[in-house]
Amino acid sequence: MKILIQKESDEVLYPKEDIVVIDKEDLDDFKNLALLNPRKRIRLCAHKNPNDRLHEMFIIHTRDCYVRPHKHLGKAESMAIIEGEVDVVLFKEDGSILRVIKMGDMDSGKLFYYRMSAPIYHSLFIRSEFLVFHEVTEGPFLREQTSFPEWAPPENNPEVKNFILKIESLIN
Repeated sequence: MKILIQKESDEVLYPKEDIVVIDKEDLDDFKNLALLNPRKRIRLCAHKNPNDRLHEMFIIHTRDCYVRPHKHLGKAESMAIIEGEVDVVLFKEDGSILRVIKMGDMDSGKLFYYRMSAPIYHSLFIRSEFLVFHEVTEGPFLREQTSFPEWAPPENNPEVKNFILKIESLIN
């Protein structure tokens, strides 16, 4: 890894440098790190700290990563796929499916970018071994600006598997 980083946790890395550059070899290194994490994910923040006004992140999820449905209060979010395929599932407030956005990298022929300005519950259902994407949102990061619905089980809950199977049956 050529990037000088500081670890906030095993899943969240920040650059030590003012100029952040990333190549394929770096992403491959991050994929290997994601596999080592219990939640099967990692992010390299291109911004310096959680208080920055602009948050840019390179995020890697493995196929086995559960992304609990959530929405961001008062923030827009954009996502550009670098590698892999994913179904972005948008939910209504009651947990029913509003829309499924099938995404992949530019060579996949699928949509590769979205921007969501409204606070809509959403989740990711990864369709490839790895999903590598660039996400941009507004800072600072405040946990209370992310809302999780009661109808979606939290991580480590035994109901996660049934929830995933239910949503999979509805979107496939």
